[in-house]
Amino acid sequence: MADKKLPKRSEIDPKYTWKLEHIFPDTAAWEKAYSEAEAEVEALRAWNGRVAENPKQVIRDYFAAQENLNMVIEYTFLARECDNGDPQSQAQAARGMALAVKAGEALSFLEPELLMLDEQALDALCADPEMKDYDSWLRSLRLQKPHTLSKEQEQLLASLGDLFMAPDNIYNMLANVDMKMPDMVMPDGSTQPLTDGTFGMYRESQDREIRRQSFEKVFGTYGSFGSTIAATYGASVKADIAKALARHYPDALAAVMDPLEIPRKVYENLISVMHESLPILQDYLKLRKRALGLDELHMYDLYNSIVPDFEMPMPYEAAFDLVLEGLKPLGEDYLDHLREARTGGWIDVYPTENKSSGAFSAGSLAKVHPYVLLNHNDTLDGAFTIAHELGHSMHSYYSNTAQPIAKADYSLFVAEVASTCNEAIMMRFLLQKYADNPKAKAYLLNHFLEQFRTTCMRQTMFAEFELKVHDMAQRGEPLTRETLSAVYYDLNKLYYGETCVVDEMIANEWMRIPHFYNAFYVYVYATGLCAAVSLSERILREGESAVKDYRKFLSAGSSVPPIEALKLAGIDMSSPEPLRVAMRVFRETLTEMEQLMDQLA
Repeated sequence: MADKKLPKRSEIDPKYTWKLEHIFPDTAAWEKAYSEAEAEVEALRAWNGRVAENPKQVIRDYFAAQENLNMVIEYTFLARECDNGDPQSQAQAARGMALAVKAGEALSFLEPELLMLDEQALDALCADPEMKDYDSWLRSLRLQKPHTLSKEQEQLLASLGDLFMAPDNIYNMLANVDMKMPDMVMPDGSTQPLTDGTFGMYRESQDREIRRQSFEKVFGTYGSFGSTIAATYGASVKADIAKALARHYPDALAAVMDPLEIPRKVYENLISVMHESLPILQDYLKLRKRALGLDELHMYDLYNSIVPDFEMPMPYEAAFDLVLEGLKPLGEDYLDHLREARTGGWIDVYPTENKSSGAFSAGSLAKVHPYVLLNHNDTLDGAFTIAHELGHSMHSYYSNTAQPIAKADYSLFVAEVASTCNEAIMMRFLLQKYADNPKAKAYLLNHFLEQFRTTCMRQTMFAEFELKVHDMAQRGEPLTRETLSAVYYDLNKLYYGETCVVDEMIANEWMRIPHFYNAFYVYVYATGLCAAVSLSERILREGESAVKDYRKFLSAGSSVPPIEALKLAGIDMSSPEPLRVAMRVFRETLTEMEQLMDQLA
């Protein structure tokens, strides 16, 4: 049997690829826009030292330039993501990054000069009806006054932007282009390609040897680059700390949380509540161990379904149909936009050679539409990934439609709420759809339990890792392969060690988490799920009135602080209570699963 290789992008039916020509029809149009964006930056540079003369006009011109810059730069990012090995895409991406750095340095005078205005002038600017489109940005800016440097210092920091972005870029090239996994050897002796994109399929296999083999090959491959990845990630962490201290924050966590108006206790509450909920995780792991009939539960036994001899295959078209059916409670307008995404060139569907792994939604292009990258496998997880990423896209779409550019972007803190709410609504739909099929229902409950394990527990473990590592670096402790892996292994022992054999190779897993290069982001997956569970229950219980409130949240952008945006939909994340509510649902779901598994035994 011939080896099965990943297809080239040119071999994929174009209806399953996104249409970047919606941004620019061709390279010549991009080049023209690039030149125009450069010219806008240069024109704005002329205001350096003169912002007080006409601050309203400078702010308007600044955001107009940012919108055009974003079109130019986002295009290069998306083009590279679908083929990291393409030399033209690499070159365009490098130019896009250089332009971003140049613009950041050239425009770095604006915020310091605005903050140099006297209090009366700044108050008048914030209150001016003509500046209503920019009032939330101005409010946020004022919060940063203690952390804004002199013009010269801001220019210096901006000029270092390329260096600050280097660790992420280096890691991306290593993980997605240069690093190659050994092929999988299948039970019939044939070989299949192993990539970060296909690893998810193999670790969910019912064949334990396939799970073990993929686990060892993926983490072994990352481990073979461990010293390089440690140096790369260590540089990223040190850059986080350097930027935080330069801006007079006590640490890197404060530098992320404070500008978003998120109290530090939100992060701390998450870790605390997940720690107090570890007994629920252990009971779930014990159920998993019993259901699989294992003497020992290893780290490679955590992702396959515990419902034997049952699969729910989800080819892409069927999966999308299911998403549309499951999300009907969100209204016909919402569904119409999902249909537009399906056929309108928003989505890049299948894994291909040199395509970035994972999935994401890029929603910052207000003049076009969101873009979604998938690496679809024909599984239930694949269907939920469609719902998840389209939740991001709809959040961006409604926000971009309802808000001016200065208010359209929403906080990282709420970025995972809409996506996870989609998943929660879909889960409730599927549990009803298969209510009379015990095996299908058990399969779905297992999936729901896995959401709690992976999205709440695992992402909190990631968040705890980030916090510990940044604290180590700030204390001057070395960040080496050995020290980083030791921290990560110990956390796995804390979360899984009571029930699982914590295999030594799991210590390498931190090396394959690209989100770590965007510091203190992963915790929002956990808080997002907790908020989404409550939101979905309200939508399904109350119907149209709850959907109306939810739409206010989706449309809020940054017009209000993120905690307040969630309150529009009826959720107060400044309290630990939504976290505990989610953990109670985790426990209730586990109890239902235990009873159902007894019936199926």
